[in-house]
Amino acid sequence: MNDSNYSEIIDLTFKSIIDALPCYVMIQDQEFNILFANQTFKSDFGDNIINKFCYSVLKDSGHQCSQCPVRETFKDKKIHITEEIIHLSDGSDIEMIAFSAPLFDAIGNVKACIKLLVNVGTVKDSHRELVTLGQSIALLSHDIKNILEGLQGGAYVVEEGLKDKDTKLTFKGWDIVKKNITEITRITQNILYSAKDRKPTLKTAKPVDVARQTGQLFTEKASSMGIQLLMELNPKLPALKIDPVGISRMLGNLIWNSIQSCQKDTEKSKHLVFLRVDFYDNYHYLFEVEDNAQGMDKETQKNIFKEFFSSKGDSGTGLGLMVVDRIARNHNGKIEVLTKKGKGSLFRVIFRLPHKKLVLE
Repeated sequence: MNDSNYSEIIDLTFKSIIDALPCYVMIQDQEFNILFANQTFKSDFGDNIINKFCYSVLKDSGHQCSQCPVRETFKDKKIHITEEIIHLSDGSDIEMIAFSAPLFDAIGNVKACIKLLVNVGTVKDSHRELVTLGQSIALLSHDIKNILEGLQGGAYVVEEGLKDKDTKLTFKGWDIVKKNITEITRITQNILYSAKDRKPTLKTAKPVDVARQTGQLFTEKASSMGIQLLMELNPKLPALKIDPVGISRMLGNLIWNSIQSCQKDTEKSKHLVFLRVDFYDNYHYLFEVEDNAQGMDKETQKNIFKEFFSSKGDSGTGLGLMVVDRIARNHNGKIEVLTKKGKGSLFRVIFRLPHKKLVLE
């Protein structure tokens, strides 16, 4: 094999390696023109990016970035590292770590810069999920301890009832066990939903049926607390592609939030919680949960969907409404909150009907 053939094979090998790298690699001149880009870069931004400005390709911008590692490398001939957010052609944004390094000519001048962009968005998402999960468990440890003690107490009552063949005592203990199982299930599901963004699992189902089944889970509980849960469900709403598990979780959290608000309100002798499903307009349908409890002040209304914010003191975890917000956003829905101090609150979640094209503002 002669030297030219060997050199050609080496060049092809290095090009194949660079093209196969799972990151963006480009070479830029001092005017920020892209002189070279690897295949990974071209696959996401197209083959016609050569000789275009990097900021027009990566940022869809007509001017240079305020913080640019390549500019700094041309100034001081050193390696620079920054974080950047770039815009993909599909409209999505991703977080990247950017590395720039100088390419010298024969006399030591910076002829061009090589820039590498590595996607760190997925890593950061995973880090955020782990942090949220840790915070959730730490925050809820007291509640979980109380529930476990309740389970132990209920199991003891069941055992005593069985030992004495006392059916009434056995059922009393079993009711305690069921109550605590329901509570720990609710908390665990909220932890899982809050710690990780979940893509909806879409199935054909009637929103009315999902709402009815969810409401029935709380009817007896509300009644035992002196609260009447009323359901107003429009049967004309058709079956739709929805995530029944996610919607049920969302409604369950809203209903429980209203029940707790009613329980906290000692000024009224009669408390009502309404669960509604209906058309919102010709383009959308809605779920509503309304109560006649104390309502919220402006500060509470402003913060209710934030992580770990709770207006219920020790009895609130701050996860329920955060999960509601996350599920609504994952379904491309919009939440409206209407409240009046001393009168009550209404939570309305609006979703688009599939046969219409109007997008929620």
